[in-house]
Amino acid sequence: MFTQQDLFEAGTGGYETCRIPGLLATPRGSLLAWCEARKGGHHDWVDIDILLRRSDDGGRTWGPPQLLLDSADLPVHNTVMIANPANGAIHLLYCVNYARCFYRRSDDDGHTFPRPVEITHVFSRFSDEYDWNVLATGPGHAICLDNGRLVVPVWLSTGGRNHRPSRVAVIYSDDDGRTWERGEFVPDTLKNPSETVAVQLSDGSVLLNLRNEAPELRRAVSVSRDGASGWSLPRFDPALKDPICMGNILRLPAGADGRSRILFVNADTTALSRVPEAAAAGRLERANVTVKLSFDGARTWPVARVVEPDLSGYSDLAVTPDGMVHLFYERGGIEGNIFVTRHLSLASFDLAWLEETRNKESAK
Repeated sequence: MFTQQDLFEAGTGGYETCRIPGLLATPRGSLLAWCEARKGGHHDWVDIDILLRRSDDGGRTWGPPQLLLDSADLPVHNTVMIANPANGAIHLLYCVNYARCFYRRSDDDGHTFPRPVEITHVFSRFSDEYDWNVLATGPGHAICLDNGRLVVPVWLSTGGRNHRPSRVAVIYSDDDGRTWERGEFVPDTLKNPSETVAVQLSDGSVLLNLRNEAPELRRAVSVSRDGASGWSLPRFDPALKDPICMGNILRLPAGADGRSRILFVNADTTALSRVPEAAAAGRLERANVTVKLSFDGARTWPVARVVEPDLSGYSDLAVTPDGMVHLFYERGGIEGNIFVTRHLSLASFDLAWLEETRNKESAK
C-alpha cells in the first residue's frame, strides 16, 4: 500500500516557500507535521515561522496549518520534537537566529506547547572546547531512549552565516526535559559535519548518522553506548550515498520474527545539479529520495525503494501504531531550484510495499 499527498505548498499563506520538514507520531497515535515557512526569500536567515499541521486518523486527513512558532522578523529554525511513550509528553526544541535555543513541553498530545524556557546556557558549556557563534538542533525528530533519556543531536559553527566550519555533538535530558546537559563532541575527523540524526540500536547503544562535506559523498556514522559520551571515530557507510543533504533514520518496532528493523531515508544521489550554473560551481543535485531498510542494526541495507526520483531533499520519518510508515519530504522546486521547494509531501506506505521490489527480484 502506498499513498501520497501534499501538506504544504510554496506561495501560499504569504510564504515564499516551506522547507525543512519534521514529522512525529505521538504516543496517542496522532501525526504532527511541521515546517519552516519562509517570508521574503528562501534563504536560512530570512523571516521564518514554524507551521504545524495535525492528523488524528493516521495521516488520512489533516487539519489546517497553524502558526506554532514566530519570533517577529527573525528566523525560527531547526525545530525538533521528541515523544516520550512512557508518559505521552512531547518535547519541542527550536532555535532563533542561530544564536538562541528554547524548549517547550506538551502534555496534551501536541495541542499546546506553553511556556518557552531558554536553554542557550547548555550550549555555552561547549564554548571552552569550541568557540561557536552559530547553534542549531536537529532538525527533524529526536529520540527518547528506552531508559527515558532524551537525546538531541546538535551542530555548532564558528563560521557565522556560512554554517561552516562545524562540529556535531548532542544535548540530553535525564529528567524528562526539566533540565538539559551537553554531551560530548563526535571526534573531529569529518569535514563540516552538521545536520545529524539519531537512532537507538537493539543493544541500547545510540548511532548517529551524520551529514558531512567529505569528498567521499557518503553518510558517516558514530556510536555511543549511552547516547551522550564516548562517540566512536566516524566511519563512512558505503551504501549511503549523499549529496550533502539532510536525511533521517528511524527504528521500527520489532517484527513477528523478532528482527531489528531500521529505516533510513535521504536524497540518494551524487550527480551534479541539472541547473547549469549550479553544476558549473560543483553543486550536487538533490533528488531521488529513497527509503532503505536494515535488519542488522544499520550495518547493511538490503532493501531500498525510490519514493521520488525527481527533485527532492530534506525528509523525516514516523511510524503509527497500525504499522504504516510515513515519510514527510521536500518535493520539487520552483524553476528547478530545490531550495525554493514547491511542495512538502507525505508518502505513507507499509513494509510490504517497501519490500515489494526485493521480493520480485528474489522470485526471478
